Amino acid sequence: MLGRVFDAFLEGSPVSVMFRATLERILSADRMDAIFAQAATRQKVGELLFSTCVDLMALVVAKVRKSLHAAYRVQADRVGVSVQSVYNKLGGIEPSVSERMTAITANDLADAMQRMGVHPQKPLAGYDVRVLDGNYLAGTEHRLKELRTLGAAALPGMTLCLFDPQWGLVRDVIAWEDGHANERGLVDRVLPKAEAGQCWLADCNFCIHAVLFGLTQRQAFFVVRQHPQVIGELQGRRRKAGRTVDAALYEQPLRVKRDDQVLVLRRVTVVLDQPTRFGETEVHLLANLPPRVSASRIAAAYRRRWSLETAFMHLATVLRSEVNTLGYPDAALFGFCIGLLLYNALAFLQAALRTAQPRKAGQRALSMYYLADEISGVYRGMMIAVPAERWRQTFAKLTPHEFADAILSIAKKVELAQFLANPPPRKTPPPKRQSGHRGKHVSTYKILQDRTSNR
Repeated sequence: MLGRVFDAFLEGSPVSVMFRATLERILSADRMDAIFAQAATRQKVGELLFSTCVDLMALVVAKVRKSLHAAYRVQADRVGVSVQSVYNKLGGIEPSVSERMTAITANDLADAMQRMGVHPQKPLAGYDVRVLDGNYLAGTEHRLKELRTLGAAALPGMTLCLFDPQWGLVRDVIAWEDGHANERGLVDRVLPKAEAGQCWLADCNFCIHAVLFGLTQRQAFFVVRQHPQVIGELQGRRRKAGRTVDAALYEQPLRVKRDDQVLVLRRVTVVLDQPTRFGETEVHLLANLPPRVSASRIAAAYRRRWSLETAFMHLATVLRSEVNTLGYPDAALFGFCIGLLLYNALAFLQAALRTAQPRKAGQRALSMYYLADEISGVYRGMMIAVPAERWRQTFAKLTPHEFADAILSIAKKVELAQFLANPPPRKTPPPKRQSGHRGKHVSTYKILQDRTSNR
Protein backbone atom coordinates (compact mmCIF):
# COMPACT_ATOMS: atom_id res chain seq x y z
CA MET A 1 0.00 0.00 0.00
CA LEU A 2 2.80 2.42 0.84
CA GLY A 3 5.53 1.21 -1.48
CA ARG A 4 8.81 -0.64 -1.12
CA VAL A 5 9.93 1.15 2.03
CA PHE A 6 6.72 0.17 3.77
CA ASP A 7 7.13 -3.41 2.57
CA ALA A 8 10.58 -3.51 4.18
CA PHE A 9 9.12 -2.57 7.57
CA LEU A 10 6.20 -4.92 7.05
CA GLU A 11 8.62 -7.82 6.62
CA GLY A 12 11.18 -6.73 9.22
CA SER A 13 8.89 -5.52 12.03
CA PRO A 14 5.20 -6.16 11.36
CA VAL A 15 4.24 -5.45 14.99
CA SER A 16 5.57 -1.91 14.61
CA VAL A 17 3.41 -1.46 11.52
CA MET A 18 0.40 -2.82 13.43
CA PHE A 19 1.03 -0.42 16.29
CA ARG A 20 1.39 2.62 14.04
CA ALA A 21 -1.74 1.67 12.11
CA THR A 22 -3.67 1.29 15.37
CA LEU A 23 -2.59 4.71 16.61
CA GLU A 24 -3.52 6.26 13.27
CA ARG A 25 -6.95 4.72 13.67
CA ILE A 26 -7.75 5.76 17.24
CA LEU A 27 -5.67 8.96 17.52
CA SER A 28 -6.55 10.74 14.32
CA ALA A 29 -6.12 14.50 14.63
CA ASP A 30 -9.75 15.27 13.80
CA ARG A 31 -10.96 12.82 16.40
CA MET A 32 -8.70 14.06 19.20
CA ASP A 33 -9.54 17.68 18.51
CA ALA A 34 -13.25 16.84 18.53
CA ILE A 35 -12.87 15.16 21.94
CA PHE A 36 -11.13 18.28 23.25
CA ALA A 37 -13.84 20.57 21.89
CA GLN A 38 -16.56 18.48 23.57
CA ALA A 39 -14.94 18.00 26.99
CA ALA A 40 -12.84 21.14 27.60
CA THR A 41 -14.39 24.03 29.50
CA ARG A 42 -11.40 26.16 30.57
CA GLN A 43 -9.04 25.95 27.61
CA LYS A 44 -9.71 27.19 24.10
CA VAL A 45 -8.56 25.42 20.94
CA GLY A 46 -5.88 28.02 20.17
CA GLU A 47 -2.91 27.72 17.85
CA LEU A 48 -1.57 24.56 19.50
CA LEU A 49 -4.02 21.74 18.84
CA PHE A 50 -4.83 19.05 21.39
CA SER A 51 -4.00 16.38 18.81
CA THR A 52 -0.46 17.74 18.61
CA CYS A 53 -0.10 17.41 22.40
CA VAL A 54 -1.31 13.81 22.15
CA ASP A 55 1.31 13.02 19.48
CA LEU A 56 4.16 14.55 21.51
CA MET A 57 3.20 12.87 24.77
CA ALA A 58 2.71 9.49 23.08
CA LEU A 59 6.34 9.58 21.90
CA VAL A 60 7.51 10.09 25.48
CA VAL A 61 5.22 7.53 27.12
CA ALA A 62 6.08 4.91 24.49
CA LYS A 63 9.80 5.56 25.20
CA VAL A 64 10.44 6.59 21.61
CA ARG A 65 11.79 9.91 22.94
CA LYS A 66 13.39 10.38 26.33
CA SER A 67 11.63 13.62 27.23
CA LEU A 68 8.91 15.96 26.10
CA HIS A 69 11.52 18.56 25.15
CA ALA A 70 13.31 15.99 22.97
CA ALA A 71 10.04 15.09 21.25
CA TYR A 72 9.32 18.80 20.68
CA ARG A 73 12.71 19.54 19.11
CA VAL A 74 12.15 16.88 16.45
CA GLN A 75 8.74 18.27 15.52
CA ALA A 76 9.21 21.97 16.31
CA ASP A 77 8.41 23.07 12.75
CA ARG A 78 5.15 21.13 12.71
CA VAL A 79 4.16 22.18 16.23
CA GLY A 80 4.52 25.85 15.34
CA VAL A 81 4.73 27.27 18.89
CA SER A 82 7.44 27.53 21.53
CA VAL A 83 8.22 24.68 23.90
CA GLN A 84 7.02 26.83 26.79
CA SER A 85 3.65 27.11 25.06
CA VAL A 86 3.54 23.31 24.88
CA TYR A 87 4.18 22.99 28.62
CA ASN A 88 1.57 25.67 29.33
CA LYS A 89 -0.98 23.81 27.23
CA LEU A 90 -0.27 20.50 28.97
CA GLY A 91 -0.51 22.13 32.38
CA GLY A 92 -4.08 23.19 31.64
CA ILE A 93 -5.55 20.09 30.00
CA GLU A 94 -8.56 19.31 32.17
CA PRO A 95 -8.95 15.82 33.65
CA SER A 96 -12.35 15.51 31.94
CA VAL A 97 -10.59 15.69 28.55
CA SER A 98 -8.12 12.94 29.51
CA GLU A 99 -10.93 10.78 30.88
CA ARG A 100 -13.05 11.11 27.75
CA MET A 101 -10.07 10.37 25.49
CA THR A 102 -9.32 7.14 27.40
CA ALA A 103 -12.91 5.89 27.39
CA ILE A 104 -13.62 6.60 23.70
CA THR A 105 -10.42 4.99 22.40
CA ALA A 106 -10.94 1.94 24.64
CA ASN A 107 -14.43 1.45 23.20
CA ASP A 108 -12.99 1.71 19.67
CA LEU A 109 -10.43 -1.00 20.40
CA ALA A 110 -13.03 -3.30 21.98
CA ASP A 111 -15.20 -2.88 18.88
CA ALA A 112 -12.24 -3.69 16.62
CA MET A 113 -11.50 -6.83 18.67
CA GLN A 114 -15.06 -8.03 18.16
CA ARG A 115 -14.79 -7.45 14.43
CA MET A 116 -11.53 -9.45 14.35
CA GLY A 117 -13.25 -12.39 16.01
CA VAL A 118 -11.27 -12.18 19.25
CA HIS A 119 -12.67 -14.53 21.89
CA PRO A 120 -13.15 -12.57 25.13
CA GLN A 121 -11.91 -13.99 28.41
CA LYS A 122 -14.68 -14.95 30.85
CA PRO A 123 -13.58 -14.53 34.47
CA LEU A 124 -17.21 -14.94 35.57
CA ALA A 125 -19.38 -16.53 32.89
CA GLY A 126 -22.66 -14.72 32.36
CA TYR A 127 -21.48 -11.37 33.73
CA ASP A 128 -19.73 -8.35 32.29
CA VAL A 129 -16.89 -7.96 34.79
CA ARG A 130 -15.14 -4.74 35.79
CA VAL A 131 -12.15 -4.47 38.13
CA LEU A 132 -11.97 -1.26 40.18
CA ASP A 133 -8.73 -0.01 41.72
CA GLY A 134 -6.88 3.21 42.42
CA ASN A 135 -3.40 4.38 41.54
CA TYR A 136 -1.43 7.25 43.05
CA LEU A 137 1.00 8.87 40.62
CA ALA A 138 4.61 8.83 41.79
CA GLY A 139 6.27 11.99 43.05
CA THR A 140 7.61 14.40 40.45
CA GLU A 141 10.78 16.45 40.30
CA HIS A 142 10.62 19.74 42.20
CA ARG A 143 10.70 21.96 39.12
CA LEU A 144 7.83 24.23 40.13
CA LYS A 145 8.93 27.28 42.11
CA GLU A 146 6.71 26.44 45.10
CA LEU A 147 8.18 22.92 45.36
CA ARG A 148 11.90 23.72 45.20
CA THR A 149 12.33 24.27 48.93
CA LEU A 150 10.36 21.19 49.96
CA GLY A 151 11.98 17.90 50.86
CA ALA A 152 8.76 15.88 50.68
CA ALA A 153 7.68 14.10 47.51
CA ALA A 154 5.40 16.15 45.25
CA LEU A 155 2.37 14.02 44.34
CA PRO A 156 0.66 15.22 41.13
CA GLY A 157 -2.60 13.30 41.48
CA MET A 158 -4.36 9.96 41.56
CA THR A 159 -6.72 7.91 39.41
CA LEU A 160 -9.45 5.32 39.71
CA CYS A 161 -9.38 2.83 36.85
CA LEU A 162 -12.06 0.44 35.59
CA PHE A 163 -10.47 -2.57 33.92
CA ASP A 164 -12.34 -4.88 31.56
CA PRO A 165 -10.77 -8.37 31.91
CA GLN A 166 -12.91 -9.76 29.08
CA TRP A 167 -10.99 -7.71 26.51
CA GLY A 168 -7.95 -6.81 28.62
CA LEU A 169 -8.61 -3.07 28.33
CA VAL A 170 -8.82 -0.18 30.77
CA ARG A 171 -12.29 1.05 29.83
CA ASP A 172 -12.70 4.09 32.10
CA VAL A 173 -10.66 6.32 34.36
CA ILE A 174 -11.41 8.99 36.96
CA ALA A 175 -8.52 11.47 37.13
CA TRP A 176 -8.14 13.61 40.27
CA GLU A 177 -5.60 16.37 40.81
CA ASP A 178 -5.21 16.03 44.60
CA GLY A 179 -2.48 13.50 45.36
CA HIS A 180 -3.72 13.23 48.96
CA ALA A 181 -7.28 12.32 47.95
CA ASN A 182 -8.76 9.11 49.32
CA GLU A 183 -10.00 6.51 46.86
CA ARG A 184 -13.30 6.35 48.70
CA GLY A 185 -13.86 10.04 48.16
CA LEU A 186 -14.18 9.44 44.39
CA VAL A 187 -16.77 6.69 44.64
CA ASP A 188 -19.64 9.06 43.80
CA ARG A 189 -17.93 9.81 40.48
CA VAL A 190 -17.28 6.20 39.49
CA LEU A 191 -20.59 4.60 40.53
CA PRO A 192 -22.61 6.21 37.69
CA LYS A 193 -20.48 4.16 35.27
CA ALA A 194 -21.98 0.92 36.63
CA GLU A 195 -24.47 -0.78 34.32
CA ALA A 196 -27.15 -3.31 35.13
CA GLY A 197 -25.84 -6.88 34.98
CA GLN A 198 -22.19 -5.95 35.45
CA CYS A 199 -20.13 -7.48 38.26
CA TRP A 200 -17.50 -5.28 39.89
CA LEU A 201 -14.43 -6.67 41.67
CA ALA A 202 -12.64 -4.50 44.23
CA ASP A 203 -10.38 -4.72 47.27
CA CYS A 204 -11.31 -3.83 50.84
CA ASN A 205 -10.72 -0.09 50.33
CA PHE A 206 -13.98 -0.02 48.38
CA CYS A 207 -15.92 -2.09 50.90
CA ILE A 208 -18.09 0.79 52.08
CA HIS A 209 -21.83 1.24 52.25
CA ALA A 210 -21.84 3.70 49.34
CA VAL A 211 -20.42 1.01 47.02
CA LEU A 212 -22.42 -1.95 48.33
CA PHE A 213 -25.76 -0.17 48.25
CA GLY A 214 -24.94 1.98 45.21
CA LEU A 215 -24.13 -0.97 42.94
CA THR A 216 -27.16 -2.91 44.18
CA GLN A 217 -29.45 0.03 43.45
CA ARG A 218 -28.06 0.12 39.90
CA GLN A 219 -28.86 -3.60 39.53
CA ALA A 220 -25.16 -4.41 39.31
CA PHE A 221 -23.30 -7.10 41.22
CA PHE A 222 -20.06 -7.05 43.17
CA VAL A 223 -17.39 -9.18 44.83
CA VAL A 224 -15.54 -7.09 47.40
CA ARG A 225 -13.15 -8.07 50.14
CA GLN A 226 -14.72 -7.25 53.50
CA HIS A 227 -13.29 -4.28 55.37
CA PRO A 228 -13.18 -4.51 59.20
CA GLN A 229 -15.36 -1.37 59.40
CA VAL A 230 -18.21 -3.13 57.60
CA ILE A 231 -19.31 -5.52 60.32
CA GLY A 232 -22.96 -6.36 59.74
CA GLU A 233 -24.82 -9.20 61.42
CA LEU A 234 -24.07 -12.80 60.52
CA GLN A 235 -27.14 -14.98 59.86
CA GLY A 236 -27.42 -18.70 60.57
CA ARG A 237 -24.43 -21.03 60.63
CA ARG A 238 -21.34 -21.07 58.49
CA ARG A 239 -21.41 -23.98 56.04
CA LYS A 240 -18.75 -25.63 53.95
CA ALA A 241 -18.72 -24.53 50.30
CA GLY A 242 -15.93 -26.63 48.79
CA ARG A 243 -12.31 -25.68 48.29
CA THR A 244 -9.82 -24.31 45.80
CA VAL A 245 -6.30 -25.53 45.13
CA ASP A 246 -4.87 -23.79 48.19
CA ALA A 247 -7.83 -22.95 50.43
CA ALA A 248 -11.06 -24.20 51.98
CA LEU A 249 -14.27 -22.26 51.35
CA TYR A 250 -17.12 -21.46 53.72
CA GLU A 251 -20.24 -19.37 53.26
CA GLN A 252 -22.62 -17.54 55.59
CA PRO A 253 -25.19 -14.77 55.03
CA LEU A 254 -24.36 -11.30 56.33
CA ARG A 255 -26.99 -8.64 57.03
CA VAL A 256 -25.76 -5.10 56.40
CA LYS A 257 -27.79 -2.01 57.27
CA ARG A 258 -27.54 1.64 56.19
CA ASP A 259 -30.15 3.98 57.66
CA ASP A 260 -33.43 2.26 56.77
CA GLN A 261 -31.93 0.16 53.96
CA VAL A 262 -30.94 -3.48 54.47
CA LEU A 263 -28.85 -5.84 52.33
CA VAL A 264 -28.41 -9.55 52.94
CA LEU A 265 -25.10 -10.47 51.32
CA ARG A 266 -23.20 -13.69 50.76
CA ARG A 267 -20.05 -13.83 52.89
CA VAL A 268 -17.55 -16.26 51.40
CA THR A 269 -14.66 -17.06 53.73
CA VAL A 270 -11.44 -18.30 52.15
CA VAL A 271 -9.41 -20.26 54.73
CA LEU A 272 -5.89 -20.38 53.33
CA ASP A 273 -3.64 -23.43 53.61
CA GLN A 274 -0.66 -21.06 53.93
CA PRO A 275 -0.89 -17.59 55.48
CA THR A 276 -0.31 -14.50 53.37
CA ARG A 277 2.85 -12.41 53.69
CA PHE A 278 0.90 -10.30 56.19
CA GLY A 279 0.13 -13.35 58.33
CA GLU A 280 -3.55 -13.55 57.34
CA THR A 281 -5.12 -17.00 57.36
CA GLU A 282 -8.65 -16.01 56.31
CA VAL A 283 -10.06 -13.69 53.66
CA HIS A 284 -13.73 -12.67 53.72
CA LEU A 285 -15.46 -11.79 50.45
CA LEU A 286 -18.84 -10.05 50.24
CA ALA A 287 -21.02 -10.63 47.17
CA ASN A 288 -24.59 -10.02 46.06
CA LEU A 289 -24.46 -12.61 43.28
CA PRO A 290 -27.36 -15.11 43.04
CA PRO A 291 -27.03 -18.58 44.60
CA ARG A 292 -26.41 -20.22 41.22
CA VAL A 293 -22.93 -18.67 41.28
CA SER A 294 -20.94 -21.00 43.53
CA ALA A 295 -18.55 -19.84 46.24
CA SER A 296 -15.63 -21.33 44.29
CA ARG A 297 -16.53 -19.21 41.25
CA ILE A 298 -16.74 -16.11 43.45
CA ALA A 299 -13.30 -16.80 44.93
CA ALA A 300 -11.82 -17.49 41.48
CA ALA A 301 -13.33 -14.28 40.07
CA TYR A 302 -11.90 -12.20 42.92
CA ARG A 303 -8.43 -13.45 42.06
CA ARG A 304 -8.81 -11.82 38.66
CA ARG A 305 -8.65 -8.50 40.49
CA TRP A 306 -4.87 -8.82 40.10
CA SER A 307 -5.26 -8.35 36.35
CA LEU A 308 -5.49 -4.60 36.95
CA GLU A 309 -2.45 -4.70 39.23
CA THR A 310 -0.59 -6.35 36.35
CA ALA A 311 -1.73 -3.55 34.04
CA PHE A 312 -0.37 -0.96 36.50
CA MET A 313 2.94 -2.86 36.56
CA HIS A 314 3.16 -2.72 32.76
CA LEU A 315 2.34 0.98 32.81
CA ALA A 316 5.26 1.54 35.17
CA THR A 317 7.81 -0.74 33.48
CA VAL A 318 6.90 -1.30 29.82
CA LEU A 319 5.67 2.27 29.31
CA ARG A 320 6.64 5.56 30.90
CA SER A 321 3.15 6.48 32.02
CA GLU A 322 4.33 8.58 34.98
CA VAL A 323 6.56 11.32 33.56
CA ASN A 324 8.26 12.71 36.67
CA THR A 325 9.22 15.98 34.98
CA LEU A 326 5.58 17.05 34.66
CA GLY A 327 4.91 18.86 37.92
CA TYR A 328 1.50 20.33 37.14
CA PRO A 329 -1.24 17.83 38.09
CA ASP A 330 -3.24 18.21 34.86
CA ALA A 331 -0.15 17.53 32.75
CA ALA A 332 0.85 14.50 34.83
CA LEU A 333 -2.67 13.05 34.67
CA PHE A 334 -2.78 13.61 30.92
CA GLY A 335 0.50 11.70 30.57
CA PHE A 336 -0.87 8.82 32.66
CA CYS A 337 -4.01 8.64 30.51
CA ILE A 338 -1.83 8.51 27.39
CA GLY A 339 -0.14 5.56 29.10
CA LEU A 340 -3.52 3.87 29.57
CA LEU A 341 -4.29 4.48 25.91
CA LEU A 342 -0.99 2.96 24.72
CA TYR A 343 -1.40 0.03 27.12
CA ASN A 344 -4.78 -0.65 25.50
CA ALA A 345 -3.17 -0.46 22.06
CA LEU A 346 -0.58 -3.07 23.08
CA ALA A 347 -3.33 -5.28 24.53
CA PHE A 348 -5.12 -4.93 21.20
CA LEU A 349 -1.99 -6.12 19.37
CA GLN A 350 -1.71 -9.12 21.69
CA ALA A 351 -5.33 -10.07 20.98
CA ALA A 352 -4.80 -9.71 17.23
CA LEU A 353 -1.71 -11.94 17.31
CA ARG A 354 -3.47 -14.63 19.35
CA THR A 355 -6.40 -14.57 16.92
CA ALA A 356 -4.29 -14.60 13.75
CA GLN A 357 -1.96 -17.37 14.95
CA PRO A 358 -3.80 -19.39 17.63
CA ARG A 359 -1.72 -22.53 17.20
CA LYS A 360 1.63 -20.80 17.50
CA ALA A 361 0.48 -18.77 20.50
CA GLY A 362 -0.59 -21.98 22.25
CA GLN A 363 -0.60 -21.79 26.02
CA ARG A 364 2.31 -19.34 26.26
CA ALA A 365 1.43 -15.73 26.98
CA LEU A 366 2.63 -12.93 24.73
CA SER A 367 5.05 -10.56 26.42
CA MET A 368 3.99 -6.92 26.42
CA TYR A 369 7.59 -6.01 27.32
CA TYR A 370 9.05 -7.58 24.17
CA LEU A 371 6.34 -6.04 22.00
CA ALA A 372 6.97 -2.55 23.41
CA ASP A 373 10.74 -2.98 23.11
CA GLU A 374 10.47 -3.89 19.43
CA ILE A 375 8.15 -0.97 18.70
CA SER A 376 10.20 1.70 20.51
CA GLY A 377 13.36 0.53 18.73
CA VAL A 378 11.87 0.63 15.22
CA TYR A 379 9.44 3.53 15.52
CA ARG A 380 11.82 6.45 14.94
CA GLY A 381 13.24 5.09 11.70
CA MET A 382 9.85 3.98 10.45
CA MET A 383 8.35 7.45 10.92
CA ILE A 384 11.25 9.01 8.99
CA ALA A 385 11.05 6.51 6.14
CA VAL A 386 7.24 6.51 5.88
CA PRO A 387 5.80 10.03 6.45
CA ALA A 388 2.78 10.52 8.68
CA GLU A 389 0.63 11.66 5.78
CA ARG A 390 1.10 8.32 4.01
CA TRP A 391 -0.14 6.45 7.10
CA ARG A 392 -3.11 8.78 7.33
CA GLN A 393 -4.08 8.28 3.71
CA THR A 394 -3.88 4.51 4.04
CA PHE A 395 -5.55 3.67 7.36
CA ALA A 396 -7.81 6.64 8.18
CA LYS A 397 -10.18 5.89 5.28
CA LEU A 398 -10.68 2.19 6.03
CA THR A 399 -14.06 1.03 7.28
CA PRO A 400 -14.07 -0.74 10.68
CA HIS A 401 -14.24 -4.16 8.99
CA GLU A 402 -11.45 -3.27 6.54
CA PHE A 403 -9.25 -2.09 9.40
CA ALA A 404 -9.84 -5.32 11.34
CA ASP A 405 -9.00 -7.39 8.26
CA ALA A 406 -5.83 -5.34 7.63
CA ILE A 407 -4.57 -5.84 11.20
CA LEU A 408 -5.21 -9.59 11.08
CA SER A 409 -3.44 -9.82 7.72
CA ILE A 410 -0.35 -8.10 9.13
CA ALA A 411 -0.49 -10.17 12.34
CA LYS A 412 -0.09 -13.37 10.31
CA LYS A 413 3.37 -12.16 9.23
CA VAL A 414 4.68 -11.86 12.82
CA GLU A 415 7.17 -14.42 14.07
CA LEU A 416 5.58 -15.07 17.45
CA ALA A 417 8.53 -16.89 19.00
CA GLN A 418 10.38 -13.64 19.66
CA PHE A 419 7.41 -12.22 21.61
CA LEU A 420 6.46 -15.16 23.83
CA ALA A 421 6.81 -14.54 27.55
CA ASN A 422 9.49 -16.46 29.40
CA PRO A 423 8.20 -19.32 31.55
CA PRO A 424 8.02 -18.35 35.23
CA PRO A 425 11.11 -19.40 37.16
CA ARG A 426 10.91 -21.80 40.06
CA LYS A 427 10.69 -19.86 43.28
CA THR A 428 13.41 -20.67 45.75
CA PRO A 429 13.98 -18.87 49.06
CA PRO A 430 16.89 -16.40 48.84
CA PRO A 431 20.03 -17.34 50.80
CA LYS A 432 20.58 -15.61 54.10
CA ARG A 433 23.12 -12.79 53.81
CA GLN A 434 25.94 -12.33 56.24
CA SER A 435 25.31 -9.58 58.74
CA GLY A 436 27.72 -6.83 59.65
CA HIS A 437 28.89 -6.09 56.08
CA ARG A 438 26.60 -3.19 55.19
CA GLY A 439 28.64 -0.35 53.70
CA LYS A 440 31.63 -2.60 52.93
CA HIS A 441 32.57 -4.13 49.60
CA VAL A 442 34.18 -7.24 48.16
CA SER A 443 36.08 -8.06 44.98
CA THR A 444 33.93 -10.14 42.66
CA TYR A 445 37.08 -11.41 40.93
CA LYS A 446 38.48 -12.82 44.19
CA ILE A 447 35.17 -14.42 45.08
CA LEU A 448 35.06 -16.17 41.71
CA GLN A 449 38.68 -17.28 42.12
CA ASP A 450 37.73 -18.91 45.42
CA ARG A 451 34.90 -20.70 43.63
CA THR A 452 37.36 -22.08 41.05
CA SER A 453 39.88 -23.21 43.66
CA ASN A 454 37.20 -25.01 45.69
CA ARG A 455 36.07 -27.19 42.78
